[in-house]
Amino acid sequence: MFKGISVLVIAGLWAVQALALPPLQHWETTNGARVYFVPAPELPMLDVKVVFDAASARDGDKPGLAALTSGMLEEGAGGLSAELIAEGFDNVGAQLGLEVKRDMASITLRTLTQPELLQAALKTFVTVISQPDFPPSALERVRQQMLRHFEYESQSPEAIMAKAFYAQLYAGHPYASPITGTKASVEQLSREDLQQFYATYYVARNAVIALVGDLDRLGAEQLAERISQPLSAGQPAPPLPPVSPLSKAQNVHLQHPSKQTHIQLGHIGYSRYDPDYFTLFVANYTLGGSGLVSRLFNEVREKRGLAYSTHSYFIPMRQPGPFLAGLQTRNDQTQQAVDVVRKVLQDYVAQGPTPEELSAAKKNLTGGFPLRIASNEKIVGYVAMIGFFGLPLDYLQTWTDKVEAVTLEQIKDALKRRLHPEKMLLVTVGDTVEKAETVEPAETD
Repeated sequence: MFKGISVLVIAGLWAVQALALPPLQHWETTNGARVYFVPAPELPMLDVKVVFDAASARDGDKPGLAALTSGMLEEGAGGLSAELIAEGFDNVGAQLGLEVKRDMASITLRTLTQPELLQAALKTFVTVISQPDFPPSALERVRQQMLRHFEYESQSPEAIMAKAFYAQLYAGHPYASPITGTKASVEQLSREDLQQFYATYYVARNAVIALVGDLDRLGAEQLAERISQPLSAGQPAPPLPPVSPLSKAQNVHLQHPSKQTHIQLGHIGYSRYDPDYFTLFVANYTLGGSGLVSRLFNEVREKRGLAYSTHSYFIPMRQPGPFLAGLQTRNDQTQQAVDVVRKVLQDYVAQGPTPEELSAAKKNLTGGFPLRIASNEKIVGYVAMIGFFGLPLDYLQTWTDKVEAVTLEQIKDALKRRLHPEKMLLVTVGDTVEKAETVEPAETD
């Protein structure tokens, strides 16, 4: 009867209160996990997100290790089978989530806070986090699922493009590895590999616990200790190596039997700690981040009909993530589309947005901010991010002020320093008639 508890989330309630969020509270558990808590008594719910620095950047020479380790957590723990774990959550209307990115691996719980339901959900959740069994039979099943996914990806131009882009842009860096690894590597990963990875990275001092929901401070402290205590204290993961930007433009074309060519253009962007973060965030809204009213959309689709949609965005990570601009177009239009995107980027760097565009960008970004935190689930995602990257505790309260404070002069200065259309990596995947001069693509499998 408790399934689908997400229907209890009243988005409008958070939207109304978005700009009056209670202060974010922070402390550490007795064995070193960092805790970030926002009380939200309006609904009888709790969202928990535990984030570990245990993502694909930690794979080393075994691509896919982080993804396979994460995927196995719900396959057996503390003697419970995958079926019993799933039933443990379903019976109390709770939901478990697992996710791995390049920087972070997360485990989430959404549950009602009625005491008997909360305690039952937490019991299963803590077991999953702290006592994974990595059962051999389940390992082979999950491995085969990943291998089948690789077969699908080998036929997907978008997946081929993304792997080639990261492999080339971050060659020699941990970010180059595909998040799910490679077929050759996943076939070789052993149960002992997973156990060692878990023992190294799924530890309290490498964890952030984000809590948003119907708890008081004492309840939150007790809950955080309950999650943290069964974990080994361990040590934080070491810093990632620095990223080297491209010194010149590179082109990579991968032939693929498709009617359209997938195009991705970009270079190294900025980290989550960069002082230009808000300036470039606002700047990109006009360039390609605002959809139907962006410069790229206007030039690529509206004026020339070269693509159904186009976009640009930055992906900030612990080390500088990429700036990306992309689209899909007819094979015979590939060069024209690339030329248009390059021209838009060059003009934008040279001139920046108009005062009217900047004003519209600020209004849309600040006006849409309440929707960014319109539920406990969205809030806990931000809280976990704040904790993982060590951002200021008032990040959410000051977000709109920082957007409003961005000036035209700051944008023009940042664009000239940080966006270099003449030094970008171009990756195209398709049955392209006219192929540009290419460099040999980096290995992705």
